[in-house]
Amino acid sequence: MPRLTGLLAVLYAPSLIAQNIHPHTPPEVRAVQLREPIHLDGKLDEGVWRTAPAATGLRQAQPHSGDSATQRTEVRFAYDDAAIYVGARMYDDSGARGVRTRLVRRDADMNSDYFEVIFDTYHDHIGRLFFQVNPSGVKQDANGLGGGGDQSWDPVWEVATNIDSLGWTAELRIPFSQLRYPATSAEQTWGLQIRRQENRLNELSQWAWWRLDETGGPSMFGHLQGLVITHPPGRAEVTPYLVGRSSNVPGNRSDPFFDPHALDGRVGGDAMYRVTSNLTLNATVNPDFGQVEVDPAVVNLSAFETFFDEKRPFFVEGAGYFGLGGFSCFFCSNVSSLSMLATRRIGRPPQVSPFRAGLPTSVEYADMPENSTILGAAKLTGRTPTGWSIGALDAVTKRERAPVDFTDATRGQFEVEPATNYFAARAAKDLSGGATQIKAMATSVYRDLGDPYLQSRLSHHSEAFGVSSDSWWGKRTYRLMAQLAGTHVEGDTTAMRRIRFGSAHFFQRPDRPDTADARAPRTGMAGLGGYARLSKEQGHWLWEVATNFRTPAYNNNDIAFFSRADYWWMSANIFPLWTKPTKWYRQLLFIAGGQQQYTFDGDLNGRQGQLFGQLQTLSYWNLSGFWIHQPSVFDDRLTRGGPLVRVPANDYYSLNVNTDSRKAVVGQFNANYGCNTEGDCSKGASLGLELRPRSNVTVSLNPSVNRSETGFQFVDSYADQTATSFSGTRYVFAHLMQRSVSMDTRFNVTFSPTTTLELFVQPLIATGAYSRYNVYAAPRTAQRLEYGKDFGTVVVQPAANPSRDPATILLNAGGGAPTDTLTDPTFTFRSLRGNAVLRWEYRPGSTLFAVWTRSSRIPDLPRGDIRFGDDASALFRGPSENIFLVKMTYWLGF
Repeated sequence: MPRLTGLLAVLYAPSLIAQNIHPHTPPEVRAVQLREPIHLDGKLDEGVWRTAPAATGLRQAQPHSGDSATQRTEVRFAYDDAAIYVGARMYDDSGARGVRTRLVRRDADMNSDYFEVIFDTYHDHIGRLFFQVNPSGVKQDANGLGGGGDQSWDPVWEVATNIDSLGWTAELRIPFSQLRYPATSAEQTWGLQIRRQENRLNELSQWAWWRLDETGGPSMFGHLQGLVITHPPGRAEVTPYLVGRSSNVPGNRSDPFFDPHALDGRVGGDAMYRVTSNLTLNATVNPDFGQVEVDPAVVNLSAFETFFDEKRPFFVEGAGYFGLGGFSCFFCSNVSSLSMLATRRIGRPPQVSPFRAGLPTSVEYADMPENSTILGAAKLTGRTPTGWSIGALDAVTKRERAPVDFTDATRGQFEVEPATNYFAARAAKDLSGGATQIKAMATSVYRDLGDPYLQSRLSHHSEAFGVSSDSWWGKRTYRLMAQLAGTHVEGDTTAMRRIRFGSAHFFQRPDRPDTADARAPRTGMAGLGGYARLSKEQGHWLWEVATNFRTPAYNNNDIAFFSRADYWWMSANIFPLWTKPTKWYRQLLFIAGGQQQYTFDGDLNGRQGQLFGQLQTLSYWNLSGFWIHQPSVFDDRLTRGGPLVRVPANDYYSLNVNTDSRKAVVGQFNANYGCNTEGDCSKGASLGLELRPRSNVTVSLNPSVNRSETGFQFVDSYADQTATSFSGTRYVFAHLMQRSVSMDTRFNVTFSPTTTLELFVQPLIATGAYSRYNVYAAPRTAQRLEYGKDFGTVVVQPAANPSRDPATILLNAGGGAPTDTLTDPTFTFRSLRGNAVLRWEYRPGSTLFAVWTRSSRIPDLPRGDIRFGDDASALFRGPSENIFLVKMTYWLGF
């Protein structure tokens, strides 16, 4: 269900702020100091598990919110100098027969009974650490200190479970060295939440209870008291690694740099030092930032970059300490809160091609590095005794050079990526018991640009600084969230021109009021971005109003994922929510609202109204659907640097059905349909099927079929002095019909809580057929004129081998206009990507990976339609890249 978000609250009176800390009286339980050792076997037969006070009285969150849990739960806590222990007894009326469990890999969705304990170790009512286990001993953990919940965090802790005639038990040992908490020898109070899922009854119960229409979270946790941590835990950890890789790659054997059977290896390590119990320094030497998972194949025909999630552990861990606070808009594709850091920029593929223009002799072959080498990276994260949360990250990538082979048989090398330093730091202060949080963040990218060619391609340095405030009041009913950031980029005039004329800005647009000034040579630019949201977060009627802007010169793309500037967006929605089950449904939600967007020149380039509905049936199926209407508006990006034009109105519909996730067969169906007023329609459908034939086996099949069409797909632009209304440039568009068929397939086998085998395969066939080449009749209009029909001529010259090579298209507007010659962009793309990962945690914190990755290298075809038999067989017959990798890590704690 969409949650709502929100500026300022330091000015509220103390009496108003106090009510935001524990709106309800919190439950309490005490931890006791151990007098005897605990043998971790899950049987709870030590004396402390009979004498320590028990946390009991859990209440249902689902399905009957507020009722007492139908199954009794008792949880006790103990500690010694090194660790905190948790003993949990989950009674079940049906005994062992009522327990539902599965074997899955660590951090995977369990879909079974589970027990979870959540600590707010700083007791700041914001951060938390999650520890979850199911009856098979499968672990799930996440780090939410600083906000969020990072599931890539894998602390070293132990658990044992046992199923017996009374239900099941869990015994946890969590070393203090894996936690972060105040540096004091006095008695501590931690925030505490306990949750239990009874899968057979689909019953989720919790110790610190809140209504489904309340915000909840750490501000409503109970209290764990009695902890006295007098001896500091181990202060250091070292995790060396060893990687060996074999690459078998098809290619051009005349390429002198081509090695079809390359072997390589790497050695390095990560280190962690606890400066105090609440401050941690992480460092890495020659890090292995390779991914075990593959990114999905995509077909991108837009002017904007494709974004992939970060998956590298060093960067993902502790991500909650970086950023100004995130919020994404469900109904808008390009508007969200301020993004200050995207760590996939660090170690990115080199940005400058070695195939340079204007050389006396052309480059024929080049040995291009896959990624920039990260020489080292370090970060400091944690919390000071005065309540400041801090995060600082610094990484250095080395200068990358590509050896080249010229057409005259001589050799050389070109620099393709400069040595670069990346820096990010954030500080956050909690006020009024977590009711208000203020944040400040700074980033910097500095490149050592010695090569004049790189100086003309890349910025020399860039900086950004932002502040934010997140405030709650009215018993955490209302939230006000605001962010403001400034950016500065500096470099050679040629490099700045490339940035300013790129897809994020298009300063060269001839219809801008300040065109002459925008096109003037510059060595730098600065801009502002902001976001604010006021919302009602709990109750039956929820609502939100939000605004978001980026000035035309805002740009932090060197260190964040940034796609466009020059907009001011505003939105409002209402959310009626029904959480009490009736004879028709269990939960019901509606959203109604609208939004619009303007450029800073005042042109309307976005407007829509939307309706959304979501219903959970009595049988635990979830049904949802939405409708979006977008009237005709201007588009300042469609001509890719040319004047504004108008796009037609559009309506879009979507339906989604999810079956009960507890069953052995789980299904998901999605269908979508949309049409604009010109008759261009798009439709698609996908089916998700998850099969669980055994408690340790999961098979997922996700076929999808899509068809979309547009009459104004950008193709080309060329100089034509007869196109006077477009300032001497003709912008060519085409009718594009796209079709795609894919089948994402996963097969997972879990042999034990520490050993798993995962297989992923993604076949994809995608086509695009271009036809009816056209231009806009005039700026700021929707009318288009088709070559060969409304004006001019179009000539198609077939290739000598039309089944393999594309045709040539000749476009002429007539009246003495020049001819535009372009290669027909029609395509058929076939891809088969996949990998197999065997993961074995052979000792706590130490893991062995064996990975096989396959990526097809099938040449595109120029036919533009799917011939399923031929294309499907080509997926398996075509050449492919095969990489075999073995990686071993070994954890040492001191």
